[in-house]
This record gives sequence, C-alpha cells and structure tokens, in this order.
Amino acid sequence: KKMGINLLLRFVLEIGALISLGYWGFHLDLALGLKIVVGIGAPLLAAVIWATFGSPAAPFPVKGWRKLFLEVMIFGGSALALFAAGQRVLAILFVLLTVLNRVLMQIWHQI
Repeated sequence: KKMGINLLLRFVLEIGALISLGYWGFHLDLALGLKIVVGIGAPLLAAVIWATFGSPAAPFPVKGWRKLFLEVMIFGGSALALFAAGQRVLAILFVLLTVLNRVLMQIWHQI
C-alpha cells in the first residue's frame, strides 16, 4: 500500500512540475503574448521531454545517471521556476517531496 501511495505521489509531482512551469511562465514580467507562449510552451516542452525519455512508457527510456539528470532538470527546474515566481515555500516543499519520493522509489525498486 505504501508503495502505491509513493507512485501516486510521483504522478502528483509530475503534474505539479508542469503546473509550476506554467505558473512561472504566466508570472514573468513580459508582454501578455510572451507570457502565453512561455506559460504554455515551458510545460509543454517539459511534458514532451518527460514522455519521450522519463516516463515508464517512454519510447526512448533513459536509465542510471541519465535518468537522474533528467529528473533533476525537470523537477529541479520546476522548483526553481516556483522560487523565481515568488512561491518560495512551495518550491522548498516541492523539492522535499521530490527527494523523499525519489529515495523511496530507489528503496522500493520502483525505478
């Protein structure tokens, strides 16, 4: 049961990463048109990269250090986006949950 909750947390973190990137994009100090491009484009790009290389159903899955690097880029970038958008507490919480989730995934062989 704990392992299933951890996989659910992983899914929530993946969705949270996309929301974070969109939030950041829409809160940039840019013209409205650019906010829309970044606010939609950043999470879309992250989703395509994650679906292609990082998800369990990825057509070109990466493993080992490449997978860890991809996770740091996606989840770390999302936390930085939250931080840059002024959501510092959420950014820290996101990092803590992501690290906890990744450690438990390693322990329970969910990777």
